Amino acid sequence: MSPHATGRPRVRRSVAAGVPLAVIAALVAACPPASAASEDAHVVRTATLGEIPLGTFSNALLPGTVDDDRGIDLGGIGSDIYPAGRKGEFWTVTDRGPNGQIKVDGKKRRTFPVPGFDPAIVKVRVSGDTVKVLEAIPITTSSGKAVTGLSNQAGRDEAPYTYDARTLLPYNPNGLDTEGIVRAKDGSFWLADEYGPSLVHVSAHGQVLTRYVPKGLNLTGTDYPVVEALPAIFLHRKLNRGFEGLAQLPGGDLVMALQSPLSLPDGDAGDASRTTRLVRFSPKKKAVTAEYAYRFDPVNVVDPGEDDTSELKISSVVAVGGDRLLVEERTDKAARLQLVKLDRHSDILGGAYDDDKTSPSLEQLDDPAASGVPVLRKRLAVDLGKVTGVPGKIEGIARVDDDTLALMNDNDFGMTDGTGAFDAQGRLIDSGIRTTLTYVRLRHGI
Repeated sequence: MSPHATGRPRVRRSVAAGVPLAVIAALVAACPPASAASEDAHVVRTATLGEIPLGTFSNALLPGTVDDDRGIDLGGIGSDIYPAGRKGEFWTVTDRGPNGQIKVDGKKRRTFPVPGFDPAIVKVRVSGDTVKVLEAIPITTSSGKAVTGLSNQAGRDEAPYTYDARTLLPYNPNGLDTEGIVRAKDGSFWLADEYGPSLVHVSAHGQVLTRYVPKGLNLTGTDYPVVEALPAIFLHRKLNRGFEGLAQLPGGDLVMALQSPLSLPDGDAGDASRTTRLVRFSPKKKAVTAEYAYRFDPVNVVDPGEDDTSELKISSVVAVGGDRLLVEERTDKAARLQLVKLDRHSDILGGAYDDDKTSPSLEQLDDPAASGVPVLRKRLAVDLGKVTGVPGKIEGIARVDDDTLALMNDNDFGMTDGTGAFDAQGRLIDSGIRTTLTYVRLRHGI
């Protein structure tokens, strides 16, 4: 399907809009000269997704799923990006849909303004300065129903609420928070999910074939097969910080990156940690074959304006030949790409740090390498924070050729947190952030 923009009025922020512009101006003023910032890389092309009403998009895929899109346009497709074969064409995937947070009685509630939204695989083409939708595939259950993006399990996932945080919505065990995508040779897709966290195998038509989850998750009531094949240690993933990056190695193996360190033994330890994990999965064996410890740089190195370690995330991993990967370390404002090689001597699968009773945990170690943990070695490929023209919150990265990367941001469907996200009529007050695909050329190649 190829939905088109229908040109409807949009509610924009007025007074508030001046604040981010002022912040941006201050950041630009603080940056080094363009010549220095762009020494190793520079933007060669930028294209933007047009305005496509979310209800029009969704109902064309699965009629009747969205009765009110609250003025929200299609967005969030920058959760990941994967080459589609032809020049300028990419497979992308949405996340769970428009969502935000509102405090009620001092506690944050997760809101789903369009609860009927169904995550979708979206094929796009860069045409001039525009990103055009060529095809969209809804992600469905075995019986062809929408999986939705709603939370799976009470007590483990965030409780889902309506747009105003007043009414509790039902949980849905089929729900997926898709964040990573690759396409297999047979035309099927593999997706990374934050809820489980899980690895999801989807047919070429979008039907969930199998969802691989951590051992002991006990996810019941799904309308598709669920297999407990991942290490149980991943049950300790931080809320809303499951698998986000997904890469496909030349031999067909998959690598999933945990967005943030595990909450081991508790949330405070996870927030303070700089050590997260990568997992290698064999589609042939339908099993995890390796696990790796990955060490973030200090947060103020990744983002000089940030001092909160918990803001560090991996949002993308990209295969670049052999067992090598580009790994994106980021905050919402800055990102750096590191080149790593998956060494068999760095495999920690099944060892002491896969036991949640081990103390101190891997996440608590101040210097894992000094404690004998074979942490993956890495080398900085490019600091995107020093490349003029790269937007914030880059979540999708694809290799175009030996010298060029395609980057895509997650615009969060134009949403912001707080009670000011919608007007008195329940219509979105759009953030003005657009979905952008940016080509960056590296001076020394990849």
